[in-house]
Amino acid sequence: MQHQQQRGMFIQTSTTPNPASLMFLPGTKVMESGSAHFESPRDGMSSPLAKRLFAIDGVTGVFFGSDFVTVTKSDDYAWSVLRPQIFAAMMEHFSSGDELFTDQSAVAPDTAISEDDSEVVAMIKELLETRIRPAVQEDGGDIGFDEETGQVVLKMQGACSGCPSSSLTLKSGIENMLMHYIPEVKEVVEAPADEAELAGLEEFNKLEQHLSA
Repeated sequence: MQHQQQRGMFIQTSTTPNPASLMFLPGTKVMESGSAHFESPRDGMSSPLAKRLFAIDGVTGVFFGSDFVTVTKSDDYAWSVLRPQIFAAMMEHFSSGDELFTDQSAVAPDTAISEDDSEVVAMIKELLETRIRPAVQEDGGDIGFDEETGQVVLKMQGACSGCPSSSLTLKSGIENMLMHYIPEVKEVVEAPADEAELAGLEEFNKLEQHLSA
């Protein structure tokens, strides 16, 4: 774990199983509840902090957890170059007094139990929230939830997204635990990228290339 102190703020960093992702711990609360995952600058428009981070060349993903920010980078950039810029962007945000979000819909409440949930869905959500999510968040990631006909579909977020060990995490950890406690669960799979999300990202990249031409 590394750290840097800037203008009275002590920011620590911690590695994750994904070499392209690094956790930044500002020593203060980031999310009051839930989590938020931004996979492109377009996604990050709802958060002043995410916008600051995406303004750094080489940053390709941002994830907010309870007390940490996970940043994912392009393979073309070294952490030794990006880390000081990320420290500066986080320091600027937390000293500015800006809100974390301008649009609260970016917060992911996926595992919150609602009155409409069936007993099985409620049990799955409780296990995800109390047993699985805390362990995954230690690696700078998070898990969203959806369920259909005995198949649990999990969206790996933050450092877990694209992590070489995420498939192993699904099979050896999450699937085994859910199937052990909840017989109705038949399989756990990773959710594919949303088609609309991919199309939007493609259009954004085209616009960005046009503006920089």
